[in-house]
Amino acid sequence: MAFFSMRHDFRAPHFAPESSQEIYATALEQFTWADEHGFDSLVLSEHHGVDDGWMPAPLTMAAAVLARTARARLMISAAVLPLHDPIRVAEQIAVLDNAFPGRMWVVFGAGYRVEEFEMAGLEHGTRGRALEEHVGAVLDALTGEQFDWRGRAVRVTPKPVTDPRRMLFVGGGVPAAARRAARLRLAMFPMNTDAVVREAYFDEARRIGFDGGFLLQPVGPTFVHVADDPEKAWAEIGEYVLYEAQTYASFQTPGQHSTPGVHATTVDDLKASPQYVVGTPDEVFERLKDVPGQGGIVFNPLAGGLPSPLAWGSLELFAAKVMPRLRPASG
Repeated sequence: MAFFSMRHDFRAPHFAPESSQEIYATALEQFTWADEHGFDSLVLSEHHGVDDGWMPAPLTMAAAVLARTARARLMISAAVLPLHDPIRVAEQIAVLDNAFPGRMWVVFGAGYRVEEFEMAGLEHGTRGRALEEHVGAVLDALTGEQFDWRGRAVRVTPKPVTDPRRMLFVGGGVPAAARRAARLRLAMFPMNTDAVVREAYFDEARRIGFDGGFLLQPVGPTFVHVADDPEKAWAEIGEYVLYEAQTYASFQTPGQHSTPGVHATTVDDLKASPQYVVGTPDEVFERLKDVPGQGGIVFNPLAGGLPSPLAWGSLELFAAKVMPRLRPASG
């Protein structure tokens, strides 16, 4: 059975009808709603210096989301680790896992937006090496034992409840990232479904004798909206989801692509994409019932600053008329 996920980036573009503060409040309410309605994961990400205020502090927000929910897993996909002190990151993860044991997955990514590295005063071209070094430091830190980090004796307490290798992933979208994940002996959550990425991960795992390799590729739609009148819905939400798609696509660097990324110039391009599922309850059910068991059905209800009344209407219609058919036991 496919996973149900809800993600929020907390973006408030200038044309959105609601303020950043209002979007934060609604997003937290919707995460609570998703947890209460049996969603499997709640997803946060990280970007810096974006005009619309894309949320830059996922571990901080993770604490708020975990405190408001009881069951769903909190997934950070991804944390741009080279921008941060890995010892401080390890401390935050350890604290969150003690407060909310076993409820968090963190995907570490190298990052790709040059502007973010310039803002942090860091070299963009060394981000791959920095990621590998920083992930190694986080893993050492989460043992709870003293170790050497750049000539300093370091010890992170408290020790996490969860085995870090069951909590941490490495992200990326190219073979080099896949080989890095295997060398670190961690699972991988790539940003696309490219076969060469999967092959590189398992080839490197075999080469180094890593038998515990696991790769979770993103399969399934990344935007779902349910409405009794889909054409009216597209007229209402199109401006927001097109903005979301176009700004996200503009972040991608040459040679890199992401499964959620859709290169669209018009709303019709979004309508033609399998990543966007907008329809009546019956139409949405028909589109979602064939998502494979290892796939994900992702809701991004406030995408691009989409007005909250429209988002809530879609969620309630999904809960009433689609979800019970996808998961009869829940209905």
